[in-house]
Amino acid sequence: MAAGPFAERLATANGPDRQPVPELPTGEQKARLVRQMFDSIAPRYEALNTVMTFGMDKGWRRRCVEALALPKGSLVLDVACGTGDLCRELSRRGQRVVGADLSPGMLAKARTGAPLLLADALASPLRSSSFDGAVSGFALRNVVDLGALFSELARVIKPGGRVSLLDLSEPDNPLLRAGHRVWSRYGVTFLGKTLSDGAAYRYLPRSLAYLPPPHVLAGQLEMAGFLAAEHEPLSGGVCRLFTATRSTGCPAGGRAR
Repeated sequence: MAAGPFAERLATANGPDRQPVPELPTGEQKARLVRQMFDSIAPRYEALNTVMTFGMDKGWRRRCVEALALPKGSLVLDVACGTGDLCRELSRRGQRVVGADLSPGMLAKARTGAPLLLADALASPLRSSSFDGAVSGFALRNVVDLGALFSELARVIKPGGRVSLLDLSEPDNPLLRAGHRVWSRYGVTFLGKTLSDGAAYRYLPRSLAYLPPPHVLAGQLEMAGFLAAEHEPLSGGVCRLFTATRSTGCPAGGRAR
């Protein structure tokens, strides 16, 4: 299979005589490469997620929506909604949903009836205190600044509203962690190279390094204006769910619109 545009971009960054190697970029370079990467893998993104997680991703999304614990009819923002899998789950549960994503390629492949918005999760055009809650699926490690993301969520969510945020993690159990690392390094990258963009799927397992320890991430949520932040390991810890409730005060650095 020919290298995708993400692989070509990494090859250019590493020099013409070197093989494409996954980087851990920061700042604007990270934002550009993440957008390009998700544009590249959008056509087979959902199918590969299911294969690579042995179908566990569907259960993780169901748990994410359950943990939101909002009444039916609530207005929920799906941050980095991708192709709309969480949007569909929320709609099935009777919620009203708006999806937002930085990648036009992902939005073009979205299968949802929810309104969709091309927007940066760190600086959206959405009005302050306009949502009852927010979810995200596997987006935390792909944003440029977690603190800025949490502050933006605190801005757009009403006091008393909820967040439920999924991302991958590593199991605490040493045996599970070792197996997880082998699968991520070899299984995920092989399937990605065979069925999609090889460079993207070499980058994605390594992108876990962007995430701080779970208790630190929960603390960042509370610093941004949320209360009772908790984290729950799923499937032995290969995925983790973060939940919190929006406080009634204004978060530090919050901006009204």
